[in-house]
Amino acid sequence: MEKDQKETVQVQEDVTYEQSNDSEVEVNEMQPSEGNLSTEKEELAAANEKIAELEGKLQEMEHRYLRLHADFDNFRRRTRLEFEAAEKYRAQSLVMDLLPALDNFERALKIEVEDEKAKSILQGMEMVYRALLEALKKEGVEAIESVGKPFDPHLHQAVMQVEDSNYEPNTVVEEFQKGYKLKDRVIRPAMVKVSQ
Repeated sequence: MEKDQKETVQVQEDVTYEQSNDSEVEVNEMQPSEGNLSTEKEELAAANEKIAELEGKLQEMEHRYLRLHADFDNFRRRTRLEFEAAEKYRAQSLVMDLLPALDNFERALKIEVEDEKAKSILQGMEMVYRALLEALKKEGVEAIESVGKPFDPHLHQAVMQVEDSNYEPNTVVEEFQKGYKLKDRVIRPAMVKVSQ
């Protein structure tokens, strides 16, 4: 029986010894060699460079996206404003074409006539003239007031200057051709004579 115990003890010692040898091997395998360590450092440095490069590209793309977004917002706002202006001043080309006809009506209405037939024709012309003015007024066209008003280069075009004691300096004395505004835009300045 003592012999059996000794063998058991011997067997247990062998197992223990083998286990300790295995542990040493595992510890040796976990510690990298110098060659492996430098390779891992190089790979890590390359990976960090790649990350920095990708972050730079991402930041550049974000800036590009923000610029494009701002450009698109500006384009959309500009397009909306152009559309609103086109809608607001849609009658401008028609009004510009009608202004010479209005001028001719005004000149014709200043003629003095004594014949009854001519008076009736003149009366019909005056009715057409008033109808034209009303139609233009509905579209936002209005005549620029000039005589007796201070000269404004945005509203008036001075073609003559005179010395007139009845008017203060830089005042419109006479109007040669009417000026017109479409809403808040001057489409034709008034042609005027201004006092010095």
